Amino acid sequence: MCGLAGILSFDQPTSASDIINLMTGCMSHRGPDADGFYTDSQIALGHRRLSIIDLSEVANQPMTDHTGRYVLIFNGEIYNFQEVKREFSSYPYVTSGDSEVILAAYSQSGAACLQKFAGMFVFAIWDKQERELFIARDRLGIKPLYFYSNNDHLLFASEIRALLASGLIPKKLSKEGLHEFFSYQSVGFPFSIIDGIRQLEAGSYLRVKGNQIEEVKYWDIAKVSLTSNFDNELQTKKRVRNLLLKSVERRLVSDVPVGAFLSGGIDSSAIVGLMAEVSSNRPNTFTASFQEKEFDESPYADLVAKKFNTKHTNIPLRPVVFIEELENALNAMDTPSGDGINTYVVSKAIRQAGITVALSGIGGDELFAGYPTFSNWLKLHKYGSIWPFTGPMRKLISPFLGMSNSGKVNRVKQLWDQPAMNIENVYAELRRVLSKKQLNSLLNIDFNGKTAIECELKRNASSIHRFPLLSQMTIAELSGYTQHTLLKDTDQMSMSVSLEVREPFFDHELVEYVLGVPDNWKKPRYAKSFLVESLDGLLPPEIVHRKKQGFVFPWKVWLKNELRSFADKHIHQMSQRGFINKGSLLKLWNRFLTNDQSVRWADLWLFIVLDYWLEKNDINE
Repeated sequence: MCGLAGILSFDQPTSASDIINLMTGCMSHRGPDADGFYTDSQIALGHRRLSIIDLSEVANQPMTDHTGRYVLIFNGEIYNFQEVKREFSSYPYVTSGDSEVILAAYSQSGAACLQKFAGMFVFAIWDKQERELFIARDRLGIKPLYFYSNNDHLLFASEIRALLASGLIPKKLSKEGLHEFFSYQSVGFPFSIIDGIRQLEAGSYLRVKGNQIEEVKYWDIAKVSLTSNFDNELQTKKRVRNLLLKSVERRLVSDVPVGAFLSGGIDSSAIVGLMAEVSSNRPNTFTASFQEKEFDESPYADLVAKKFNTKHTNIPLRPVVFIEELENALNAMDTPSGDGINTYVVSKAIRQAGITVALSGIGGDELFAGYPTFSNWLKLHKYGSIWPFTGPMRKLISPFLGMSNSGKVNRVKQLWDQPAMNIENVYAELRRVLSKKQLNSLLNIDFNGKTAIECELKRNASSIHRFPLLSQMTIAELSGYTQHTLLKDTDQMSMSVSLEVREPFFDHELVEYVLGVPDNWKKPRYAKSFLVESLDGLLPPEIVHRKKQGFVFPWKVWLKNELRSFADKHIHQMSQRGFINKGSLLKLWNRFLTNDQSVRWADLWLFIVLDYWLEKNDINE
């Protein structure tokens, strides 16, 4: 896992060596083991390395192929690189890692090499002969890539802070980015929080020659083939197990010790159980434990660790550590997010325990209908056939719903006003944080337009409707909350402490297969029953049937007490910004402080986080 950056000049010769140093220097946390640079008259490339596979200096980057034509910088892992390496066996390899395999495959297959790779990655290749830049991102958007272009140059990097460090990009807040952030607690493709900085879409690549930028989507989750045979439920479950086992085995390839997050829930326990099955070594597992029983999951984790004979470490934490680490976590945010504090604290604890690579169970809820959004979607879809006929009644009732000051009621109204109960209308409202009414009340910006996820789902609606209903929600989740909040938070928080996190549930072969599984098999009879039964008795019943817990800390209480002065400062600072309706925000804050139960702490948290980020990065409105 690493950090990368580049500057490509369109017309004038560039002398960007100092600038590229600044860009990579502010990402040293992504790669503390080595840095490297390549510059010529047109391009400057920079790299920070976290050494995972082939720890030798010869594997440092930028890396040039054996002909001297192609220069590579790479962030991520190609898990099947040994298989790809055998396919391109004529290449004269001098390293034992995956970076050189990318060079070998690209030099012989061009962009088609992307279809051969299984992994999480962003890489850039400069073709010295053709004076052409190629940048690609993995299928599911696990690794980030931001870019900015004008008439003079293209800049790209793993983090927004690296682009801003160049001094070549105006620090201007994006209106579209604000809309995304306040709607869904993060900023979705193609926007970012900074005007002009874009995210490369998952499953896409850029090809840049001269001043022409071509963006191509090489993989689309809404358009994957549904060709598998699902006549036999038992065989389907065996196939799911084998694919997940293969995914775990691939993600154990490393020249440094590999650990695993273990909460004692179904997903992390499944990953640990499969690690024990395929590895010749005892898995290293880590659990955050608490003295307070309402937060502590360690007894379940201990049970799993004992069953699979892991080298288990309980990392004792106090709930207040989340308060003590708050500013460190906020400083780690490359882009503002309403979530991620928990990920930062646990990642830091695991890194301090001496682990550089850790497997995570995130993704199980998305694939196997573990979120409440799945059951809510099925309930709403039942009304699909009669929904158009209820229009007159809904039109009559809607104004009364609109009179409420409750964010929850306002979000219900948004669902109530939808023309149809299909995924492209329902998902955006199920995941919305602040309702449109709240946005128009709190912000001095017209936010009546569609968000990025609304546009994407509507654009792909006919393709998505081919899938079973639960898989339609999976596609929406992977395109929305998962990519733009969950994966982004995991990357920025873990990499801020130089920890590489690998997610076996986000294997594209597994995802493509599970999308075709019929609803009557996948619909949970108990928590993620299809996944549990696919694992064929791997998990103890105490884990399968336990109450879902997780990090549910009393942020609502903390904001009124221990964090009161911190929150008050940033709420009042935010109220002074030009895009904020000062009276509405302060009124909402006062309602919260006086225990108005209709005001959620998470809504106010968005304003606190954003103000902190804007102040820290000196962003202009």
